Amino acid sequence: MKFAHMADCHIGSWRDPKLKDISTEAFIKAVDKCILEKVEFILIAGDLFNTSLPRLDNLKTVVTQFRILKNKNIPVYIVPGSHDYSPSGKTMLDVLEEAGLFVNVVKGEVIENKLKLNFTVDEKTGAKITGLLGKRGSLEKSYYESLHTENLENEDGYKIFIFHSGIDELKPKEMENIISQPLSLLPKNFDYYAGGHMHIVKDAKINGYGIIAYPGPLFPNSFSELEKLERGGFYIVEDNKLRWEPIQMYNTHKIIIDCSHKAPEHVEQEINEQIKGREFFNTIVLIRLFGSLASGKPTDINFKDIFERLYAKAAHFVMKNTNALTTKEFEEIKIDIKSVEDAEDKLIKEHLGQIKVKGLNAEKEAEITKELMRVLSEEKAEGMTKPDYEKKIRDEAKRVLELEL
Repeated sequence: MKFAHMADCHIGSWRDPKLKDISTEAFIKAVDKCILEKVEFILIAGDLFNTSLPRLDNLKTVVTQFRILKNKNIPVYIVPGSHDYSPSGKTMLDVLEEAGLFVNVVKGEVIENKLKLNFTVDEKTGAKITGLLGKRGSLEKSYYESLHTENLENEDGYKIFIFHSGIDELKPKEMENIISQPLSLLPKNFDYYAGGHMHIVKDAKINGYGIIAYPGPLFPNSFSELEKLERGGFYIVEDNKLRWEPIQMYNTHKIIIDCSHKAPEHVEQEINEQIKGREFFNTIVLIRLFGSLASGKPTDINFKDIFERLYAKAAHFVMKNTNALTTKEFEEIKIDIKSVEDAEDKLIKEHLGQIKVKGLNAEKEAEITKELMRVLSEEKAEGMTKPDYEKKIRDEAKRVLELEL
């Protein structure tokens, strides 16, 4: 048995004109490799698209690739991811499945408050496939908690579970803030667990669970992912042995500089030294600057000139990250936080009087600010419609600001 495992294609994720088609091109390249490798079927573990209603040009290209696979008799099995899923229920995946281009394997029924999943059986191999979708904020956890596992765990044959969730035991340290769930919520006794959502390349064989694998995105979706992964890829699984197949779209060149105790002109000079005498054909250049400048501001660095130099050297795309770049002239607000309320009070006091309003003293301004924060933080009551909720917030805000209703 030979199959492919993709995840997090995020078609349409990049907005810049130079990269807006990159995820679509990566998908085409992955499909071509699957055909060349003669896989018997393809798994997509969520986030095929970056939105539930993708751009028409991206949609047309993807539909063409699915038709090619269908003509080659290579079925595709998929679960919706947190980006594919729409709370309204309107998602393009439903339309594509209705057209017979792939099978959404999240199928089942609720019996006595328990979710009972059914298997989809691949005709050629007999592999039994099922899975669960992913939702924004990892809200799919409730599905796992109500999952009827006995029928899944006792089923014989080669079984695959496709899911789009983070797993605590496989989550790397740099993703510790990502919401995930314990491995114990997955049904046991499957041969292969096709994971998505965590943009990492990792696989592990865990006793009682079989192989659990995350192939990472088909193409990195952010500056930090490009910096860490450099390229995307997917798994080819043959006789339950994994091989990660890279999708090389562009080269990646990283310029990383500690700017501590340096003036902006010295940082600029150091960047120019690193690019001198080099060409960057077919390359994405990443510039990361961090540390505290000895003088001046980050905006004093002439990035316009640096970018022009790199594009003149045939760079395909240039990106910079200065989030961790500060200066001595930057004053940070120091707060001894004992509670959220203390922090709010101190921040309000820090900024009192910045807007001059006739007849409004500092005490009254603080009172209005706190009350307005309370109003804006109110959650929508269960059963309340969105228009009614928005009207309630507007009316409450007007009351606090003493505006006419």
